[in-house]
Amino acid sequence: MRQQLFFLFLLLTVVAGATEKRNFNADWLMAIGDISGAEQPSMDDSQWQRVTLPRAWNEDDAFSKFIHEHRDTVVWYRKHFQTTGEKVFVEFEGVRQAADVYLNGHHLGYSENGVMAFGFDLTPYLNKVGENVLAVRVDNSWRYRERSTRSGFQWNDHNFNVNYGGIVKNVWLHTAPLVYQTLPLYSNLGTTGTYVYATDYDVRERKATVHVESEVRNESSKTANVTLSVVVCDVEGKEVARFTGETATLLPGETHTLKGQQSIKGLHFWSWGYGYLYTVETTLSVGGETVDRTSIVTGFRKTEFRDGKVWLNDRCMMMHGYAQRSSNEWPAVGTDVPAWLSDYTNSLCVESGGNIYRWMHVTPSKQDIESCDRVGMLQAMPAGDAERDVNGRRWEQRTELMRDAIIYNRNSPSILFYEGGNESISREHMVELRQIRDQYDPHGGRAIGSREMLDIAEAEYGGEMLYINKSASRPMWAMEYCRDEAYRQYWDNYSYPYHQHGEGPLLNGKAVPSYNQNNDEFAVELIRRWHEYWQVRPGTGCRLSSGGTKIVFSDTNTYGRSEMNYRTSGVVDAMRLKKDAFYVHQLMWDGWVSPEVDRTYIIGHWNYADTVVKPVYVVSTGDEVELLLNGKSLGRGKRSYEWLFTFDGVRYEPGTLTAVSYTRGKETSRYILETVGKPVQLRLTKTENPQGMQADGSDLALIDVEVVDAQGRRCPLDNRDIRFTVSGPAEWRGGIARRKDVPQSGQRQSDNYLLSKTLPVECGINRVIVRSTTTPGTITVRAEADGLPAATISLTTQTTKRPIPKTTNLAKGETPATPSYTDIRTGIRTVAATAGSNQDTAANSYDDNELSQWESDGERENAWITYQLERPARISHASLKLTGWRSKCYPLEITAADGTLLWKGITPATLGYANIDFSQTVETDRITIRMIGPAHNSDKYGIITELAGGATGELDRLVSTHGKVELRIVEADFSE
Repeated sequence: MRQQLFFLFLLLTVVAGATEKRNFNADWLMAIGDISGAEQPSMDDSQWQRVTLPRAWNEDDAFSKFIHEHRDTVVWYRKHFQTTGEKVFVEFEGVRQAADVYLNGHHLGYSENGVMAFGFDLTPYLNKVGENVLAVRVDNSWRYRERSTRSGFQWNDHNFNVNYGGIVKNVWLHTAPLVYQTLPLYSNLGTTGTYVYATDYDVRERKATVHVESEVRNESSKTANVTLSVVVCDVEGKEVARFTGETATLLPGETHTLKGQQSIKGLHFWSWGYGYLYTVETTLSVGGETVDRTSIVTGFRKTEFRDGKVWLNDRCMMMHGYAQRSSNEWPAVGTDVPAWLSDYTNSLCVESGGNIYRWMHVTPSKQDIESCDRVGMLQAMPAGDAERDVNGRRWEQRTELMRDAIIYNRNSPSILFYEGGNESISREHMVELRQIRDQYDPHGGRAIGSREMLDIAEAEYGGEMLYINKSASRPMWAMEYCRDEAYRQYWDNYSYPYHQHGEGPLLNGKAVPSYNQNNDEFAVELIRRWHEYWQVRPGTGCRLSSGGTKIVFSDTNTYGRSEMNYRTSGVVDAMRLKKDAFYVHQLMWDGWVSPEVDRTYIIGHWNYADTVVKPVYVVSTGDEVELLLNGKSLGRGKRSYEWLFTFDGVRYEPGTLTAVSYTRGKETSRYILETVGKPVQLRLTKTENPQGMQADGSDLALIDVEVVDAQGRRCPLDNRDIRFTVSGPAEWRGGIARRKDVPQSGQRQSDNYLLSKTLPVECGINRVIVRSTTTPGTITVRAEADGLPAATISLTTQTTKRPIPKTTNLAKGETPATPSYTDIRTGIRTVAATAGSNQDTAANSYDDNELSQWESDGERENAWITYQLERPARISHASLKLTGWRSKCYPLEITAADGTLLWKGITPATLGYANIDFSQTVETDRITIRMIGPAHNSDKYGIITELAGGATGELDRLVSTHGKVELRIVEADFSE
């Protein structure tokens, strides 16, 4: 991955009196319990625990407990500090759940929503000489209620919002002159900060007009004649533009927004996998003398949302990514991770082919948002919600949170969508959210919508979970199209620990295979699911899908249904170790719409007992795949779901298994699996801060332990225990694994080896975490296992003496100028319909509203509908959404105007659309669909329900009356 460094000018102020932002995470004290008098400066805190923020008091609960068992109580934090400055502010990026903040015993105020940033002006109670004590009381009760109204917060929910309590995000201290640019902290401070955006994009010429709007406040006793000036620097710190903005006269106590703009050439536009960022430095001068200077790190990109498609820098992009929990947590540390580790996770997501995070339920941390800016990962940003629309004070809480989140994050180029709800909201609420967006981010190029919103024109995007929507106008992309689960250790039915597909806890008294999969089945299911979206991708007709996100990227300590006490739906596990599903997505998703890189991948491993005969699954972008075992051809695989090639009944023999892919007879890629030899040693490798591990009490390092053979190849079936010892200035946080003594089909897991210094490798590898202390030095980690020599690895921590550069990922390069897709079909619009019954609702079956339908009256002779097309065409394809699509199969015949039979058969159960290629074509301007028998039931998709239960959509709940011939069509599309 090509990386370049850029420095945050926020910490490099060179002007006396300028605004300075400094990290305020170090040297806090923490005590658990509601301690009387803890807000008073004289309080004796000498015995309190010294911590570096962010630090949840109950971080040990992360992945060791079910989410609903996360402990809640009151915890206090205190910090002793000295500072100078005419104005001093503190910024909290967020706490969980409610915080009261005190300075030198004075109550500054409180924050209750548990999600968003907030700040306070410390100046009135600050000791400019001598020590100050900042004290914060945090209550993370699951049952916390708003003080003024006694209303709970909808998103304080023990199904999806992990409850790591305390100051769980970064804290900053700002010093400023009396004439200054405000902070984007609307709660408590009531200020909006600086807004940077671009207009008049010319992508081909690499040109745009950059705008700056800076809110300025005069808290001096004199009238100030203030001028705004701007410098724009590129990712390497080189100046690319300098311009002067407005001048205004501000009376004492007055707040005013100053604007400036300039057209800039030679821009590098931010893109997927290309996190190109600029530093926009804004300076205030009074009477020609500089008084204040701040910086915004941002990027510029052009977006459009039209024709059912999403366009980034004039290139169409299909959404393919992950509905990730906003906590993005790790075992034993929860959300207490340094920024580089956020980059690590989010870069892996880009590497997997993901281009978007749809963060779930609550706004993610500022750290993750800025990380996505750097790595080039698109985002859909929610505010806060649960599973349904609400009214009254609970809706007001959501609008206030959305307002604050927009103001705080509107300069992040990676945010393309604002999500108004995890479930559909009313038209009135959608209008209200649009007004908030238009007030605070009118030029950011971001669509605002909600899940569903299929029939509400004011929503600028929508899309359900677990099934497919199409649109010819607003983009529709699925919010969670697959919720299946697979634990990383479960290779297949033929490998230790021999977890049989579907074995695990019952749900409502029934087996649930989709939540207890082996990784073979998990990978195949993910191919099958995505293929249905890809079938209706851009280029397939007038109405199309803009893709979707699966739940989740990494295993998460939120509600799941497998035997583990956390959700195992990730394509990487909780420690970010890759499952086969990672490589499957990488192959399908390495392109803007369809794969643009040739790849082949064999799912699984090649170490079995001699008696094993099993299917081999190969994923490939080729037209054909040949499998060779020790050089001998086993023939071509059976192709399904576009990228899956199955070789049934392959008898294991040791050696080399090679898959060779061909496109139009020419080899395009290959993949090799080898039988790995006997274990001979342990191998330790480290992943640490790119700038070196910091002795700050919060930096982390990842240590991988692998069991390998004589050639250094990982042993895929090794599950032996590893015993660790640690010496030096470090805190052991350990790893995670499945307890071997818990029956696979019995009760769920308990502590998952959390914080243990003995834990097994799984499939030959595991990963542990160590945390630095505030003492620099050498950390040594030693690993031992029975039957193998010990291994050691060392890390050196260092004291930070300067701002740490952050990296930006430019690996994918700038947005390609070439089209991202070709039209494989041309959609032909329907202009009218005649039905055998219920004529008054016939138009519902082609109205671009997937919440309406036409249905026949149940009589066989009336179960038909004829569509009048906009022009005669040789129709070759029909795409039908039929009511009950997941579980109902309809026997149909489709004919042209002259009676020619175009297709006859039974439609499959689908995630939305039955895509039918006609057996023959004739030129026609009318198509008739006739149901020729009762619908059949199908269990193809098993139990697919939302978290709160129920079916996946209103029309999916409807089933045909037994024995009736009821043709029910939600949408019908035709193409040539």
